[in-house]
Amino acid sequence: MTSAPPVDTREAALAALRELVGRPDADFHDGQYEAIEALVEGRRRALVVQRTGWGKSAVYFVATLLLRRQGAGPTVLVSPLLALMRDQIAAAERAGVRAVAINSTNAHEWSDVLAQLDRDEVDVLLVSPERLNNPAFREEQLPALVRRIGMLVVDEAHCISDWGHDFRPDYRRLRDLIAQMPADVPVLATTATANSRVVADVAEQLGSLTGATEGDEGMAPVLTIRGPLARTSLRLGVLRLRDSASRLAWLLSHLDDLPGSGIIYTLTVAAAVDTARLLRDHGHDVRAYTGQTDTEEREESEGMLKRNEVKALVATSALGMGFDKPDLGFVLHLGAPSSPVAYYQQVGRAGRASESADVLLLPGVEDRDIWHYFATASMPDRERAERVIGALGDAPISTPALEAMVDIRRTPLELLLKVLDVDGAVRRVQGGWVATGAPWSYDAERYERIAAERLAEQQHMIEYEQTDGCRMEFLQRSLDDDTAAPCGRCDNCAGGWFPREIGTAASTQAAESLDRVGVPIEPRRAWPTGADRLGVPLKGRISAGEQAGEGRALARLTDLGWGNSLREIFAPGASDVAVTPQLIQGCIRVLAGWGWAERPVAVVALPSRSRPLLVDSLARGLAEVGRLPYLGALEPVGGGPTGQPGGNSVFRLAGLWDRFSAEHLEVPEGPVLLIDDLVDSRWTMTVAARVLRQAGATDVLPLALALRG
Repeated sequence: MTSAPPVDTREAALAALRELVGRPDADFHDGQYEAIEALVEGRRRALVVQRTGWGKSAVYFVATLLLRRQGAGPTVLVSPLLALMRDQIAAAERAGVRAVAINSTNAHEWSDVLAQLDRDEVDVLLVSPERLNNPAFREEQLPALVRRIGMLVVDEAHCISDWGHDFRPDYRRLRDLIAQMPADVPVLATTATANSRVVADVAEQLGSLTGATEGDEGMAPVLTIRGPLARTSLRLGVLRLRDSASRLAWLLSHLDDLPGSGIIYTLTVAAAVDTARLLRDHGHDVRAYTGQTDTEEREESEGMLKRNEVKALVATSALGMGFDKPDLGFVLHLGAPSSPVAYYQQVGRAGRASESADVLLLPGVEDRDIWHYFATASMPDRERAERVIGALGDAPISTPALEAMVDIRRTPLELLLKVLDVDGAVRRVQGGWVATGAPWSYDAERYERIAAERLAEQQHMIEYEQTDGCRMEFLQRSLDDDTAAPCGRCDNCAGGWFPREIGTAASTQAAESLDRVGVPIEPRRAWPTGADRLGVPLKGRISAGEQAGEGRALARLTDLGWGNSLREIFAPGASDVAVTPQLIQGCIRVLAGWGWAERPVAVVALPSRSRPLLVDSLARGLAEVGRLPYLGALEPVGGGPTGQPGGNSVFRLAGLWDRFSAEHLEVPEGPVLLIDDLVDSRWTMTVAARVLRQAGATDVLPLALALRG
């Protein structure tokens, strides 16, 4: 195929760019045309590392149009987030690029999409990395697509690298896809958040995974186009306040002072939901946005923010990569992300097409605890990995069935399977998972290096908070940007630009919100599938006469308010101590607001190996205050429960179901208040409630100090 002369390619590319952005005077940023030229004329592999808002999407949309005019097949764009896909499709339409998506939310449209592909009516097909390992897609659609592919684009390419801040195992499968493609099919990887280590890792996978090297004939090295990461529109600042109540009070006092509409990031789902509720209760138009928010509600919230119909979305990192609102006025963090690289990625949502946007970090004393709490990186545990590989054979086993064979919860099991799949030890097929038989060894040295890097990143984030130098320069240097220089705009360069005073009324409102108690504990309604395989003669729905009622916990471990006190109690190595008067009073308030149909007639405790004093003192204290008989604790049978907290449902139940007895208790007819310290899987409460119901209780009302998560 003959390429057009360079001048013609540039003119055609410039015309496409102007159509894309809707401006007749638009021109390329430094590096944009160089990337397009490499893809269209050189059919090369390129890595573009440029700041958010630079125009990385313009590169692949313009290149797609030019390649399609030359007769190339459709571009396959691997995109990590549904929100990002929606924005990319909208942007493509503006440029006359016909883009469609295959993802988990539009299964009803897949047949139409495939028909459009067959008719060559698709310019860009957007897929998630997870889709690449869907057996039907991988075996039925992908081979034909690979034969016709015109270009492969990997967006948010730092996810390929396990050194990146948002590593995703599924992204590693892209090396297999690249290996299947002809060498003359261009490949583009883009990201705004990559330091030198990540850049080298991604470039290696783009360039050498075909088995070719730079010395091979016709194999050009990966072209890396890396620009300065300074964001001149952003005004950075850090405001250190003494506690969560002060941070929320500041937000109540000054949210309306922040420009336009924006994003308020929190570290946990609980914090996002609780903060949004507090702000709404006091007249601020905000919405919560988390990984637990329904897809339809998330899409609706994104649209409302883009149309400035809300002041802010209070979000976890679920609203991150790819969300595109060019005029986003501010980004505020209640608590710091665990690395400057992750922080740069999130603040990059702001000021993409405006002269000024405000970025403020309100770090919390609890940040390190929360980082540690969520430090479940995508690194396999040797013993767990070997257990999974050993359980699999040639016959497919579904994930639920495998869960019943290995003591690993569903979410970490799915993540571990992805890692082992990428490593070649297991494979997903129709009907479940099989072992490949390929040798697998645990790369302890590699995982230790990654874990050490994560800890170093956390320390760098603390240093960002504490530095008296330019904050933008610090972020740039964290990303190995050698053009870093003082910005002249941040609080350290130009002085604090944000108010520090907090209104008295706001302080009261924030304190009251954080002092809120009572988190529902939903009762289990059915026994887990596969329990009979471990000798548990229970299946199907739990009999109504043996179920627990809806329970209550004082708070979640991740809560901004009570969570701080609870995390100290349940910290690894913490001593077993009697419950404090403060916690007793909090639980009394939970009981006062419970609204049960019938008041409890007695109190029973769960036996505890790790915190017997805590549980016993809590049960006795509540019984005394409520003037209820304290019957004591259930009797451990056969040494009590076996296994450890954190296992999956089947194994947790197997270690519990016949391990409690109420024979020594005189259980009265009526509701019984069942006391525990920490609720995790809810199976302990479920089994204990069944024992008490069989002993005569007409209802069992679980009450715990903390709910995990």
